Amino acid sequence: MASETLHEDPQKLGSDVIDVHRAIVSVMEELEAVDWYNQRAKATDNPKLRAILEHNRDEEKEHASMVLEWLRRADPVFAQHFKTYLFTEGSITGIEAEAEEGGGGEARSDANGDGSLGIGSLRQVNR
Repeated sequence: MASETLHEDPQKLGSDVIDVHRAIVSVMEELEAVDWYNQRAKATDNPKLRAILEHNRDEEKEHASMVLEWLRRADPVFAQHFKTYLFTEGSITGIEAEAEEGGGGEARSDANGDGSLGIGSLRQVNR
């Protein structure tokens, strides 16, 4: 995987950038492991093996979550995006639209419950 290696001279990056790189690669590896265990658990007909594979998959989810929390603490931009999008309800793209309009990402659900962005119809009204 190309992203496992640094793309720039480590001497020019500094330890903070390298640590963030380590964290990002670790999250990628943990999520890849989640995918592999999930596929293996789904494919097996052996319920005892399935239980072990599902347990292992869920451990990888824990590991990924721990690294994501480290990234949140280490990177204010990640922190802001996590605050905007995680643990929300309603349309994710609606939350994005409101955040981009200056709503600060405080949208937590769509007001109409219909998946709309709450901006009204874009259709021309004949008057």
